[in-house]
Amino acid sequence: MKKFFLFLIVLYSLSASSQSIIGAWERNHISEDGEKLRSIVIFAEGYQVISIYKSKSGEFVSSNGGTWKLNGNMMTEKVEFDTGNAERVGEVVTFEVELTDSSLSIPESNWTFYRIDSGSPGELQGAWLMAGRVRDGNRRMRDTSGPRKTMKILSGKRFQWIAYNTETKRFMGTGGGTYSTIGGIYTENIEFFSRDNSKAGLSLEFTYSIENNEWNHSGYSSKGDPMHEIWIRRE
Repeated sequence: MKKFFLFLIVLYSLSASSQSIIGAWERNHISEDGEKLRSIVIFAEGYQVISIYKSKSGEFVSSNGGTWKLNGNMMTEKVEFDTGNAERVGEVVTFEVELTDSSLSIPESNWTFYRIDSGSPGELQGAWLMAGRVRDGNRRMRDTSGPRKTMKILSGKRFQWIAYNTETKRFMGTGGGTYSTIGGIYTENIEFFSRDNSKAGLSLEFTYSIENNEWNHSGYSSKGDPMHEIWIRRE
């Protein structure tokens, strides 16, 4: 009987350690002035982003993110962008988290997020960097190792892009929502857009393919301009 209970303890420990934070999580809450807010956090391997926007209108409130590591129940993040406080860029913060299959809690903040997805179906799941564009049939690539970045983080169902500069601590814009990949068509359903709140509710379709570890997608931007972007996975 004693061996049986020891087996259960080991089995539980293995199960707990196998829980993954990868995917998307949400928290619905009320602002100090009574506004209903939605917070969405996306964890890809090594990178994360959290954004807050108004539930009803999609009006953007704030966003921050960067790199992350989880050691036991201690989360360490290095801030790469923060719309609420640019001086936090470069700061390293460590805090306790409580993780289950369905919830993610931060005890010191009294915040609890609930899982939206676990990174599936996930053909595009992960962190990507804008690496270039195709214009008039010509590829124009950019250096992705510099401080100025346009990053896109995707879970199984959620996406968010962020444009920022870690050297100047400048934040240029962000947008996000849900997405799907069906039959070679990548569709973004925008839920918030920091540069123009009226874009919330807009859906954009792109043809896409992954070739030689590059994600190519082409279509029309939220302004209606033709575009062909090239993204590479962020290591």
